Amino acid sequence: QVQLVESGGGLVQAGGSLRLSCAASGSIFNPLRMAWYRQAPGEQRELVASISSTGSTNYADSAKGRFTISRDRAKNTVYLQMNSLKPEDTAVYYCYCLQQITLYEYWGQGTQVTVSS
Repeated sequence: QVQLVESGGGLVQAGGSLRLSCAASGSIFNPLRMAWYRQAPGEQRELVASISSTGSTNYADSAKGRFTISRDRAKNTVYLQMNSLKPEDTAVYYCYCLQQITLYEYWGQGTQVTVSS
């Protein structure tokens, strides 16, 4: 079992920055993929950014140039640095983990990000 705990969400003005953290615990070892997704009210959950076990990253077009995903292997933590935030970035942000070998998927409980105009 893997537990994911997000933190760092909150209320910020447009143009501001936030840094989300996702701490993984339990039976976790070099996950195949970790990612951040978000879901706005009335919308489907969408991928924001992902990072693979080799460190390669992938971003949604809406996140490119503004958001950066990174990972601290020693702390089993993945981060999402969000800059130049826009009101349309308002959503619940979820951490995701794809475990090696078992290919089990895990989700965090989500953290609210609200960007005011």
